[in-house]
Amino acid sequence: MTEREIMALLRGVPSGFTVRVTEACASTNSALKAAAPALRADSALIARRQTGGRGRLGRSFFSPEGSGLYMSLLLHPSLSTDDLTLVTPAAAVAVCRALEAVYGARADIKWVNDVYLRGKKVCGILTEAVFTPEGRVSHLVLGVGVNVYPPPGGFPPELAGIAGAVLETPRPDSLAPLAAAVISEFYRLYGDLPEGGLAQAFAARLLYVGSRVDVRRGDDTRRALVLGSDGRCRLLVRYEDGGEEALSGGEITIRPTGGAL
Repeated sequence: MTEREIMALLRGVPSGFTVRVTEACASTNSALKAAAPALRADSALIARRQTGGRGRLGRSFFSPEGSGLYMSLLLHPSLSTDDLTLVTPAAAVAVCRALEAVYGARADIKWVNDVYLRGKKVCGILTEAVFTPEGRVSHLVLGVGVNVYPPPGGFPPELAGIAGAVLETPRPDSLAPLAAAVISEFYRLYGDLPEGGLAQAFAARLLYVGSRVDVRRGDDTRRALVLGSDGRCRLLVRYEDGGEEALSGGEITIRPTGGAL
């Protein structure tokens, strides 16, 4: 996986877009945020391994060498504040489309930032905003981590029942096509936000519609039924008391089947 290979495969990226591949870093998101002041155009940073990969809510992201695609995109959005929330769903759809194009693997989305294949998480997405002193969004850093192959020695015990890999047998020659496909598919959607069919594409891959879940926001947990998603890629749920809500934040976990909400 080289910068030249990836650049040759890209489609629809903005003028001046660059790709940098590094052997290792603590976190591609952190490294790209540090480099952002010197970068005037959108760019991608890809690491062969991360020593401190990060996920949502302060969680770590297991990123061993020879196992996955660990990439961050630097974006200079002209979107409204409301439309910035669509970046993560767009990335999730882009990853699903890229996995299908490169590997023929049908993947789906656990709201709002995880991609699942065969019942296990194969990708996590972390979007971070950087603000000006005046409080405006200067740029976004969009992190995408894909477990392409099983890691040497397997996943750690705490991840073994949750995390999965796209392929069982390594195909190292596919990482450059995958990186290019994720980037290209993302910009295809990103260029048309808030329109462009994102909501329909997101809803078509949304997991757990009709399932009972626990909705967690901070220290608060409520039982709910997943109804689907809306035109803003928010999760539609119905609570025990019959009230309905379109969630723009929080986390869901699947509840055991049977019984009331």
